[in-house]
Amino acid sequence: MLTTMRTAPSRPVILIPARMASTRLPNKPLADIMGLPMIVRVYQRAVAAQLGPVFVACAEPEILEAVKKAGGEAVLTNPNHPSGSDRIYEALTKCDPTGQYDAIINVQGDLPTVEPDTIKAVYRALINPDVDIATAIAPIMHAADRNNPAIVKAVVEIKEGGTGGRALYFSRNVVPAHEGPYWHHIGLYGYRRDALENFVKLPPAELEKREKLEQLRALAAGMRIDAAVVAEVPLGVDTPAELALAREMVAKGNY
Repeated sequence: MLTTMRTAPSRPVILIPARMASTRLPNKPLADIMGLPMIVRVYQRAVAAQLGPVFVACAEPEILEAVKKAGGEAVLTNPNHPSGSDRIYEALTKCDPTGQYDAIINVQGDLPTVEPDTIKAVYRALINPDVDIATAIAPIMHAADRNNPAIVKAVVEIKEGGTGGRALYFSRNVVPAHEGPYWHHIGLYGYRRDALENFVKLPPAELEKREKLEQLRALAAGMRIDAAVVAEVPLGVDTPAELALAREMVAKGNY
């Protein structure tokens, strides 16, 4: 996608998609973590990034009520959206119908210990006017993780000593085939507003369907994705064991 003559985005908004339907951890957004629902913990981490306003894009009213009870901002969306990208786009049209915000940061609703600096790194990668979508990556430290299909690998062109670069492909398999570094993709995204508007209108790409990775739709359409290198992968909570670990981390750390 040609992105010449565009300026760097300067008015970011953070949107957090959340829905109750989780097969491995029912009612996940409302799971208690040291006295607060998980979605509220994520909201607080996003606010701590100090990039701009934060809204939770809720699929159900129970999530909206929990966020508002904690003093946060939330928007109710269609529960039948096929993806978080579709959900945050609807939320954007509701919380910002006049187009005030030109950068949208999508923070997943199951990252209660995500570092604010990681969120900031995604936004910094979006500042380049040539970039349509930004995301984050961290080094894969253990060899076993390379072959784990649950860990999405990113192929990124990074100059030696660089802090990020252009993403060329994403896969659940080991890529590239030669020795590292290998990069663990982190499911945080930053979109230029026009890129998000274009993305949600696109049909699924063939490689997207094969890999079950939504970001491949953007690459197939010629969009540029840049990835920022961050120190570590935030804990994603999808199972009771991961919830227990999140509780332990919050009890011990400054979250």
